[in-house]
Amino acid sequence: MRRIDDQVDRRSDGAAPVRADDGDTRNEAHSGGGQWMAGIAGVAGPVGFTLTFLVLEQVRRGEFSPVRLPVSALEAGPYGWVQQLSFVGFGLLTLFFAVGLHRGMRPSRWGAAGPALLALSGLGLLLAAAFPLQQDGAGMIYDPGGHAVAGTLFFGTSALGLVVLCLRMAHDPAWRGLVRWTLAAGIACTAAFILMPLLAIPENAPLHEWAGLLQRATILLALFPARVALSRRLLQRGRG
Repeated sequence: MRRIDDQVDRRSDGAAPVRADDGDTRNEAHSGGGQWMAGIAGVAGPVGFTLTFLVLEQVRRGEFSPVRLPVSALEAGPYGWVQQLSFVGFGLLTLFFAVGLHRGMRPSRWGAAGPALLALSGLGLLLAAAFPLQQDGAGMIYDPGGHAVAGTLFFGTSALGLVVLCLRMAHDPAWRGLVRWTLAAGIACTAAFILMPLLAIPENAPLHEWAGLLQRATILLALFPARVALSRRLLQRGRG
């Protein structure tokens, strides 16, 4: 009788049976939501940053040369604080994107290296805001210290991050289809990172008058499209 009473008590206590895989299902749902949000951040960062500097260039049309000057030069002069805020927003979104990218790929040995490099690029953006370019009384733009380090950190880790990330993507069927495009973009960004300090950035360099155009071509034709493609894959996995 005692066993029968115990069974009746357990059946009538109103508690729903707990399935062993309920916790796994909740974890998968949480992971998918996190990947979706990281994908949104990965798209919003480059797009928002691009729209901001394009608008600022139009506002300062006639006094600012996007062909000769880098995007960072918008920090100097009127509305420089807007460009600083753009760096901050892009940096924070990049950090979130890098974390989501790491969690959205199959683990592998040294697999965290690629996302970690992309996270460092986000840190470079934050430093670019913390150490902005300045403009003197004669209208000359100069680096008071720290901004060149920030730029080197951003472009270097962005380029290398894409290349290293391909090693992990190649071992994950869900990401393998993006390896060639990501690697090509990483190689292009690496070449620009190496060549621009030699051929464009110094004042006496042969391509100095086109330094701004070359920088924009690098980010708009290689770096940003690669990040958006990776972000779209995160969005797909988050919805799935």
